[in-house]
Amino acid sequence: MNSSTTPIALTASGSNDAGLPIAAVERETGLGKDTLRVWERRYGFPTPLRNASGDRVYSLDQVQQLRLISRLLGLGLRPGKVVGLDQAALQDLLIRRSPAQTAVLSKTNVLEASTDPMIGDMLHAIGAHDPHTLRYSLSHAQLRMGLAPFVTDLVAPLTTAVGEAWAQGRFEIFEEHLYTEVITGVLRHAMASLAPQPVAQGPKVLLTTVPQEQHSLGLLMVEALLTLEGCTCVSLGTQTPLTDIVEAAQAHRIDVVALSFSNLHKAAVVRASLRELRAQLLESTALWVGGACTALYQWPVAGISTVQHLSGLQPLVAQWRHAN
Repeated sequence: MNSSTTPIALTASGSNDAGLPIAAVERETGLGKDTLRVWERRYGFPTPLRNASGDRVYSLDQVQQLRLISRLLGLGLRPGKVVGLDQAALQDLLIRRSPAQTAVLSKTNVLEASTDPMIGDMLHAIGAHDPHTLRYSLSHAQLRMGLAPFVTDLVAPLTTAVGEAWAQGRFEIFEEHLYTEVITGVLRHAMASLAPQPVAQGPKVLLTTVPQEQHSLGLLMVEALLTLEGCTCVSLGTQTPLTDIVEAAQAHRIDVVALSFSNLHKAAVVRASLRELRAQLLESTALWVGGACTALYQWPVAGISTVQHLSGLQPLVAQWRHAN
């Protein structure tokens, strides 16, 4: 969501078409470089060309297919079922697999009748490229609702709706980036406006994601709710190597490390990473994990607490305080 790329010419074919290098595709889709190379060998897709330096360059059409594939993997489908399907088939599959309550946009931003009116208005503001109206609407909703309901009842479903609209080709990347920047500013301002606790409370929580995990809004929502609970939060942003997570936890005297995972990672890789991190962290440092990755909940790892829904954060905080 937070990437910026510059297309380069596909000189290998002598065409003037634009394309993206593999690092840019990784940022735009959330699919790792190694994953793209494995798919190329195993499934014959994607099929990059080579630039003058011999590096892989991906056409914009293939990048859009990879975006759709990334969303379908997030809904639980396996690569063998979706890699190589054309855009029309991917979009049809996404519509059929998407939750019924997800907001659906047409290219003219006409909303389904069942869409929540408040969410619908904000989606229209994004599609109309109107950050002022979007920021105003979000800020006033936060003041009316209070921070916790604002995050759980509005920001969470709105973020899902924006993601689905992007995956279905109804929002462009720059429109999704617009939403990310505006909601980040609104949430940061809301957290900064909270009155400081008269007495510092634990736990002190380190928030981040592992490498190749670029989704940041989930972390920000968690940070807002934990701040509201009186926790001290240290955010490292996304894609922090495991060794750096351990060093940061020790340097900041962290009580809890909290990680967010989307469903883009293989279950075996997620479990291996968590076991490695659990082994390297101090025994007294709790490890909380959550997100859309189904492997977190199907195969729990000893010494790690899972948070499948945002509503599960408050009980975990209370449990930590009771034990400490």
